[in-house]
Amino acid sequence: MAKIDVTKTELVWPGKYNEDGSLREVPRVNLPFQVIERVNESRATREAQKNANLTLFDFYSGKEGVTFEDGWRNKLIWGDNILVMSSLLEKFAGKVDLIYIDPPFATGADFSFKTSIGDGEDEIHKEQSIIEEKAYRDTWGKGPGSFMQMIYDRISLIKMLMSPTASLYVHCDWRMSGVIRLILDEIMSGNHVNEIIWCYSIGGKGTDRFGRKHDTIFLYSKGEDRVFNAKDPHVLMPRKPNSHMRAKVDADGREYQEKTDKKSGKVYRYYVDQGAIPTDYWTDIEQLNWEAAERVGYDTQKPERLLSRVIAASTNEGGLVCDFFCGSGTTLAVAEKLGRRWIGCDLGRWAIHTTRKRLLEIEGCKPFEVLNLGKYERQYWQGSTLGSGQSNGQLLYEYLAFVLKLYQSQPLSGMSHIHGKKGAAMVHIGAIDSPVTIDEVSLAIEECVKTKQPELHVLGWEWEMGLAGPNNGVKKGSPMHDVAKQKGIKLLLLQIPREVMEKQAVDKGHLTFFELAYLNVEINQAKNLHVSITLKDFVIPNTELIPEEVREKVKKWSDYIDYWAVDWDFQNDSFMQGWVTYRTRKDRSLALASDVHKYEKPGTYRVLVKVVDIFGNDTSQAYTIEVK
Repeated sequence: MAKIDVTKTELVWPGKYNEDGSLREVPRVNLPFQVIERVNESRATREAQKNANLTLFDFYSGKEGVTFEDGWRNKLIWGDNILVMSSLLEKFAGKVDLIYIDPPFATGADFSFKTSIGDGEDEIHKEQSIIEEKAYRDTWGKGPGSFMQMIYDRISLIKMLMSPTASLYVHCDWRMSGVIRLILDEIMSGNHVNEIIWCYSIGGKGTDRFGRKHDTIFLYSKGEDRVFNAKDPHVLMPRKPNSHMRAKVDADGREYQEKTDKKSGKVYRYYVDQGAIPTDYWTDIEQLNWEAAERVGYDTQKPERLLSRVIAASTNEGGLVCDFFCGSGTTLAVAEKLGRRWIGCDLGRWAIHTTRKRLLEIEGCKPFEVLNLGKYERQYWQGSTLGSGQSNGQLLYEYLAFVLKLYQSQPLSGMSHIHGKKGAAMVHIGAIDSPVTIDEVSLAIEECVKTKQPELHVLGWEWEMGLAGPNNGVKKGSPMHDVAKQKGIKLLLLQIPREVMEKQAVDKGHLTFFELAYLNVEINQAKNLHVSITLKDFVIPNTELIPEEVREKVKKWSDYIDYWAVDWDFQNDSFMQGWVTYRTRKDRSLALASDVHKYEKPGTYRVLVKVVDIFGNDTSQAYTIEVK
């Protein structure tokens, strides 16, 4: 390796510098976001978009204002935060007022959570998904050095997003606080403000060492000027009753503490009910116990009071708050309650779902949208993994060959819509950047008929609404299953797992192509424009792949459902929540019939029903109805 010129004190680890001695560049991409769901948005907004040229997912253009009146929507983003932050730079560089992060710290609790099943109180402990396991391996697979690189890259991007008066809070524990401080000093140009010690008593006590009963929160600023609301009620801490000052009561009965400066004779009075400006040693906020009302099942969940102090201290109302490891959504929920705008991101599907439900529980929650990088992330993966600079034809060939190999099938040539063969079954692979369509499946079925092939497996990333359905003959399938059956073809629709984009998961062979879950509803149409929907069935076909401890606790099909919602006027774009029901820790019941919805006028409408299961997976089905 070339010599590195050391001109300052810094932390160095394997991989920080390239072989030629240059500093390794932070990965930078600019991928468009897909809006997959809009929550708490008015029907008027939908009507204004009806004539727009929309596709299966609406495209995020970033042309909104900075207030809700100007069209701002808060954002909950599912994806790898290195890609998300990099893609946010185009619209948000220098515009974020506060960033709080609580990164993973070499413990399985970072990705695990507890969730309940069905109407009762039975709980299961959900371990990390393959995607989360990949993130864990990326972070700790090569020891502390890989963690340091992960933090270095993300703090570098965070600094670019921060406004001139912004603050950064990095929450960590005893494991890595020392190295994080050095990385922060290097990137943030020494703009260190505080090292906050958050003390708590909950948790086990050590017998072979002193009990670890504090976390460290590093506070850095972008520059010399920063927002700091020291006297905000959410910031202040209670005054100590055993203060060295004299305790008194005024004529109105208010308690206060008083001291006199010996040199000047000036008397200082501090009312107890007004609280005190905290020092950097916080002992007044306890860690959450498992019975706390705000608990949502995450082992690493932080109390809302802690985030209230952070957000109120370093932002003003309407300021933009970001959390790129949002987990259970505490930062976003507190930002919402305090009247701040927010952007949250997490790699875990369940984290996004938990946060969505948590936000829905807040009275008067402002409109927000759920986004991902979807097909753009897959396109980025295709170019970076399978080879950039190749022709479109060569790139397509590499993509098909890669997926066929993972599906343990062989490529076939000389056919238009069939790409491979697995045993007696023909295999068709959907495009990386668009949903599998009914027409696409029809053409593949016709090719099977012409070549006298009895079985067709269709692998896809996303699916045209109305295409999903059971792959067996026990229940009525989708229209395409019926068409295939009439033509003597056994049709299987299988989901390409997102994990194919993760090299470690591919190398370990941790991949399963799942059959699509499906649902069945009854549409109840009364006169006078009234419609309601009853959920009649929900099936996860591959139950043998579900952990036995989960299957043992499932008593009926609805136990698999955690949340379901209806878009009463689906426009073939983003899902817009018109009615919703979901389970909470306090109320485990789930309504299986929607409220009655009244349309404004007769006509033909598409209704989209979305179900989220207890694993955080979405299943949607569209229905066309005539409203009279």
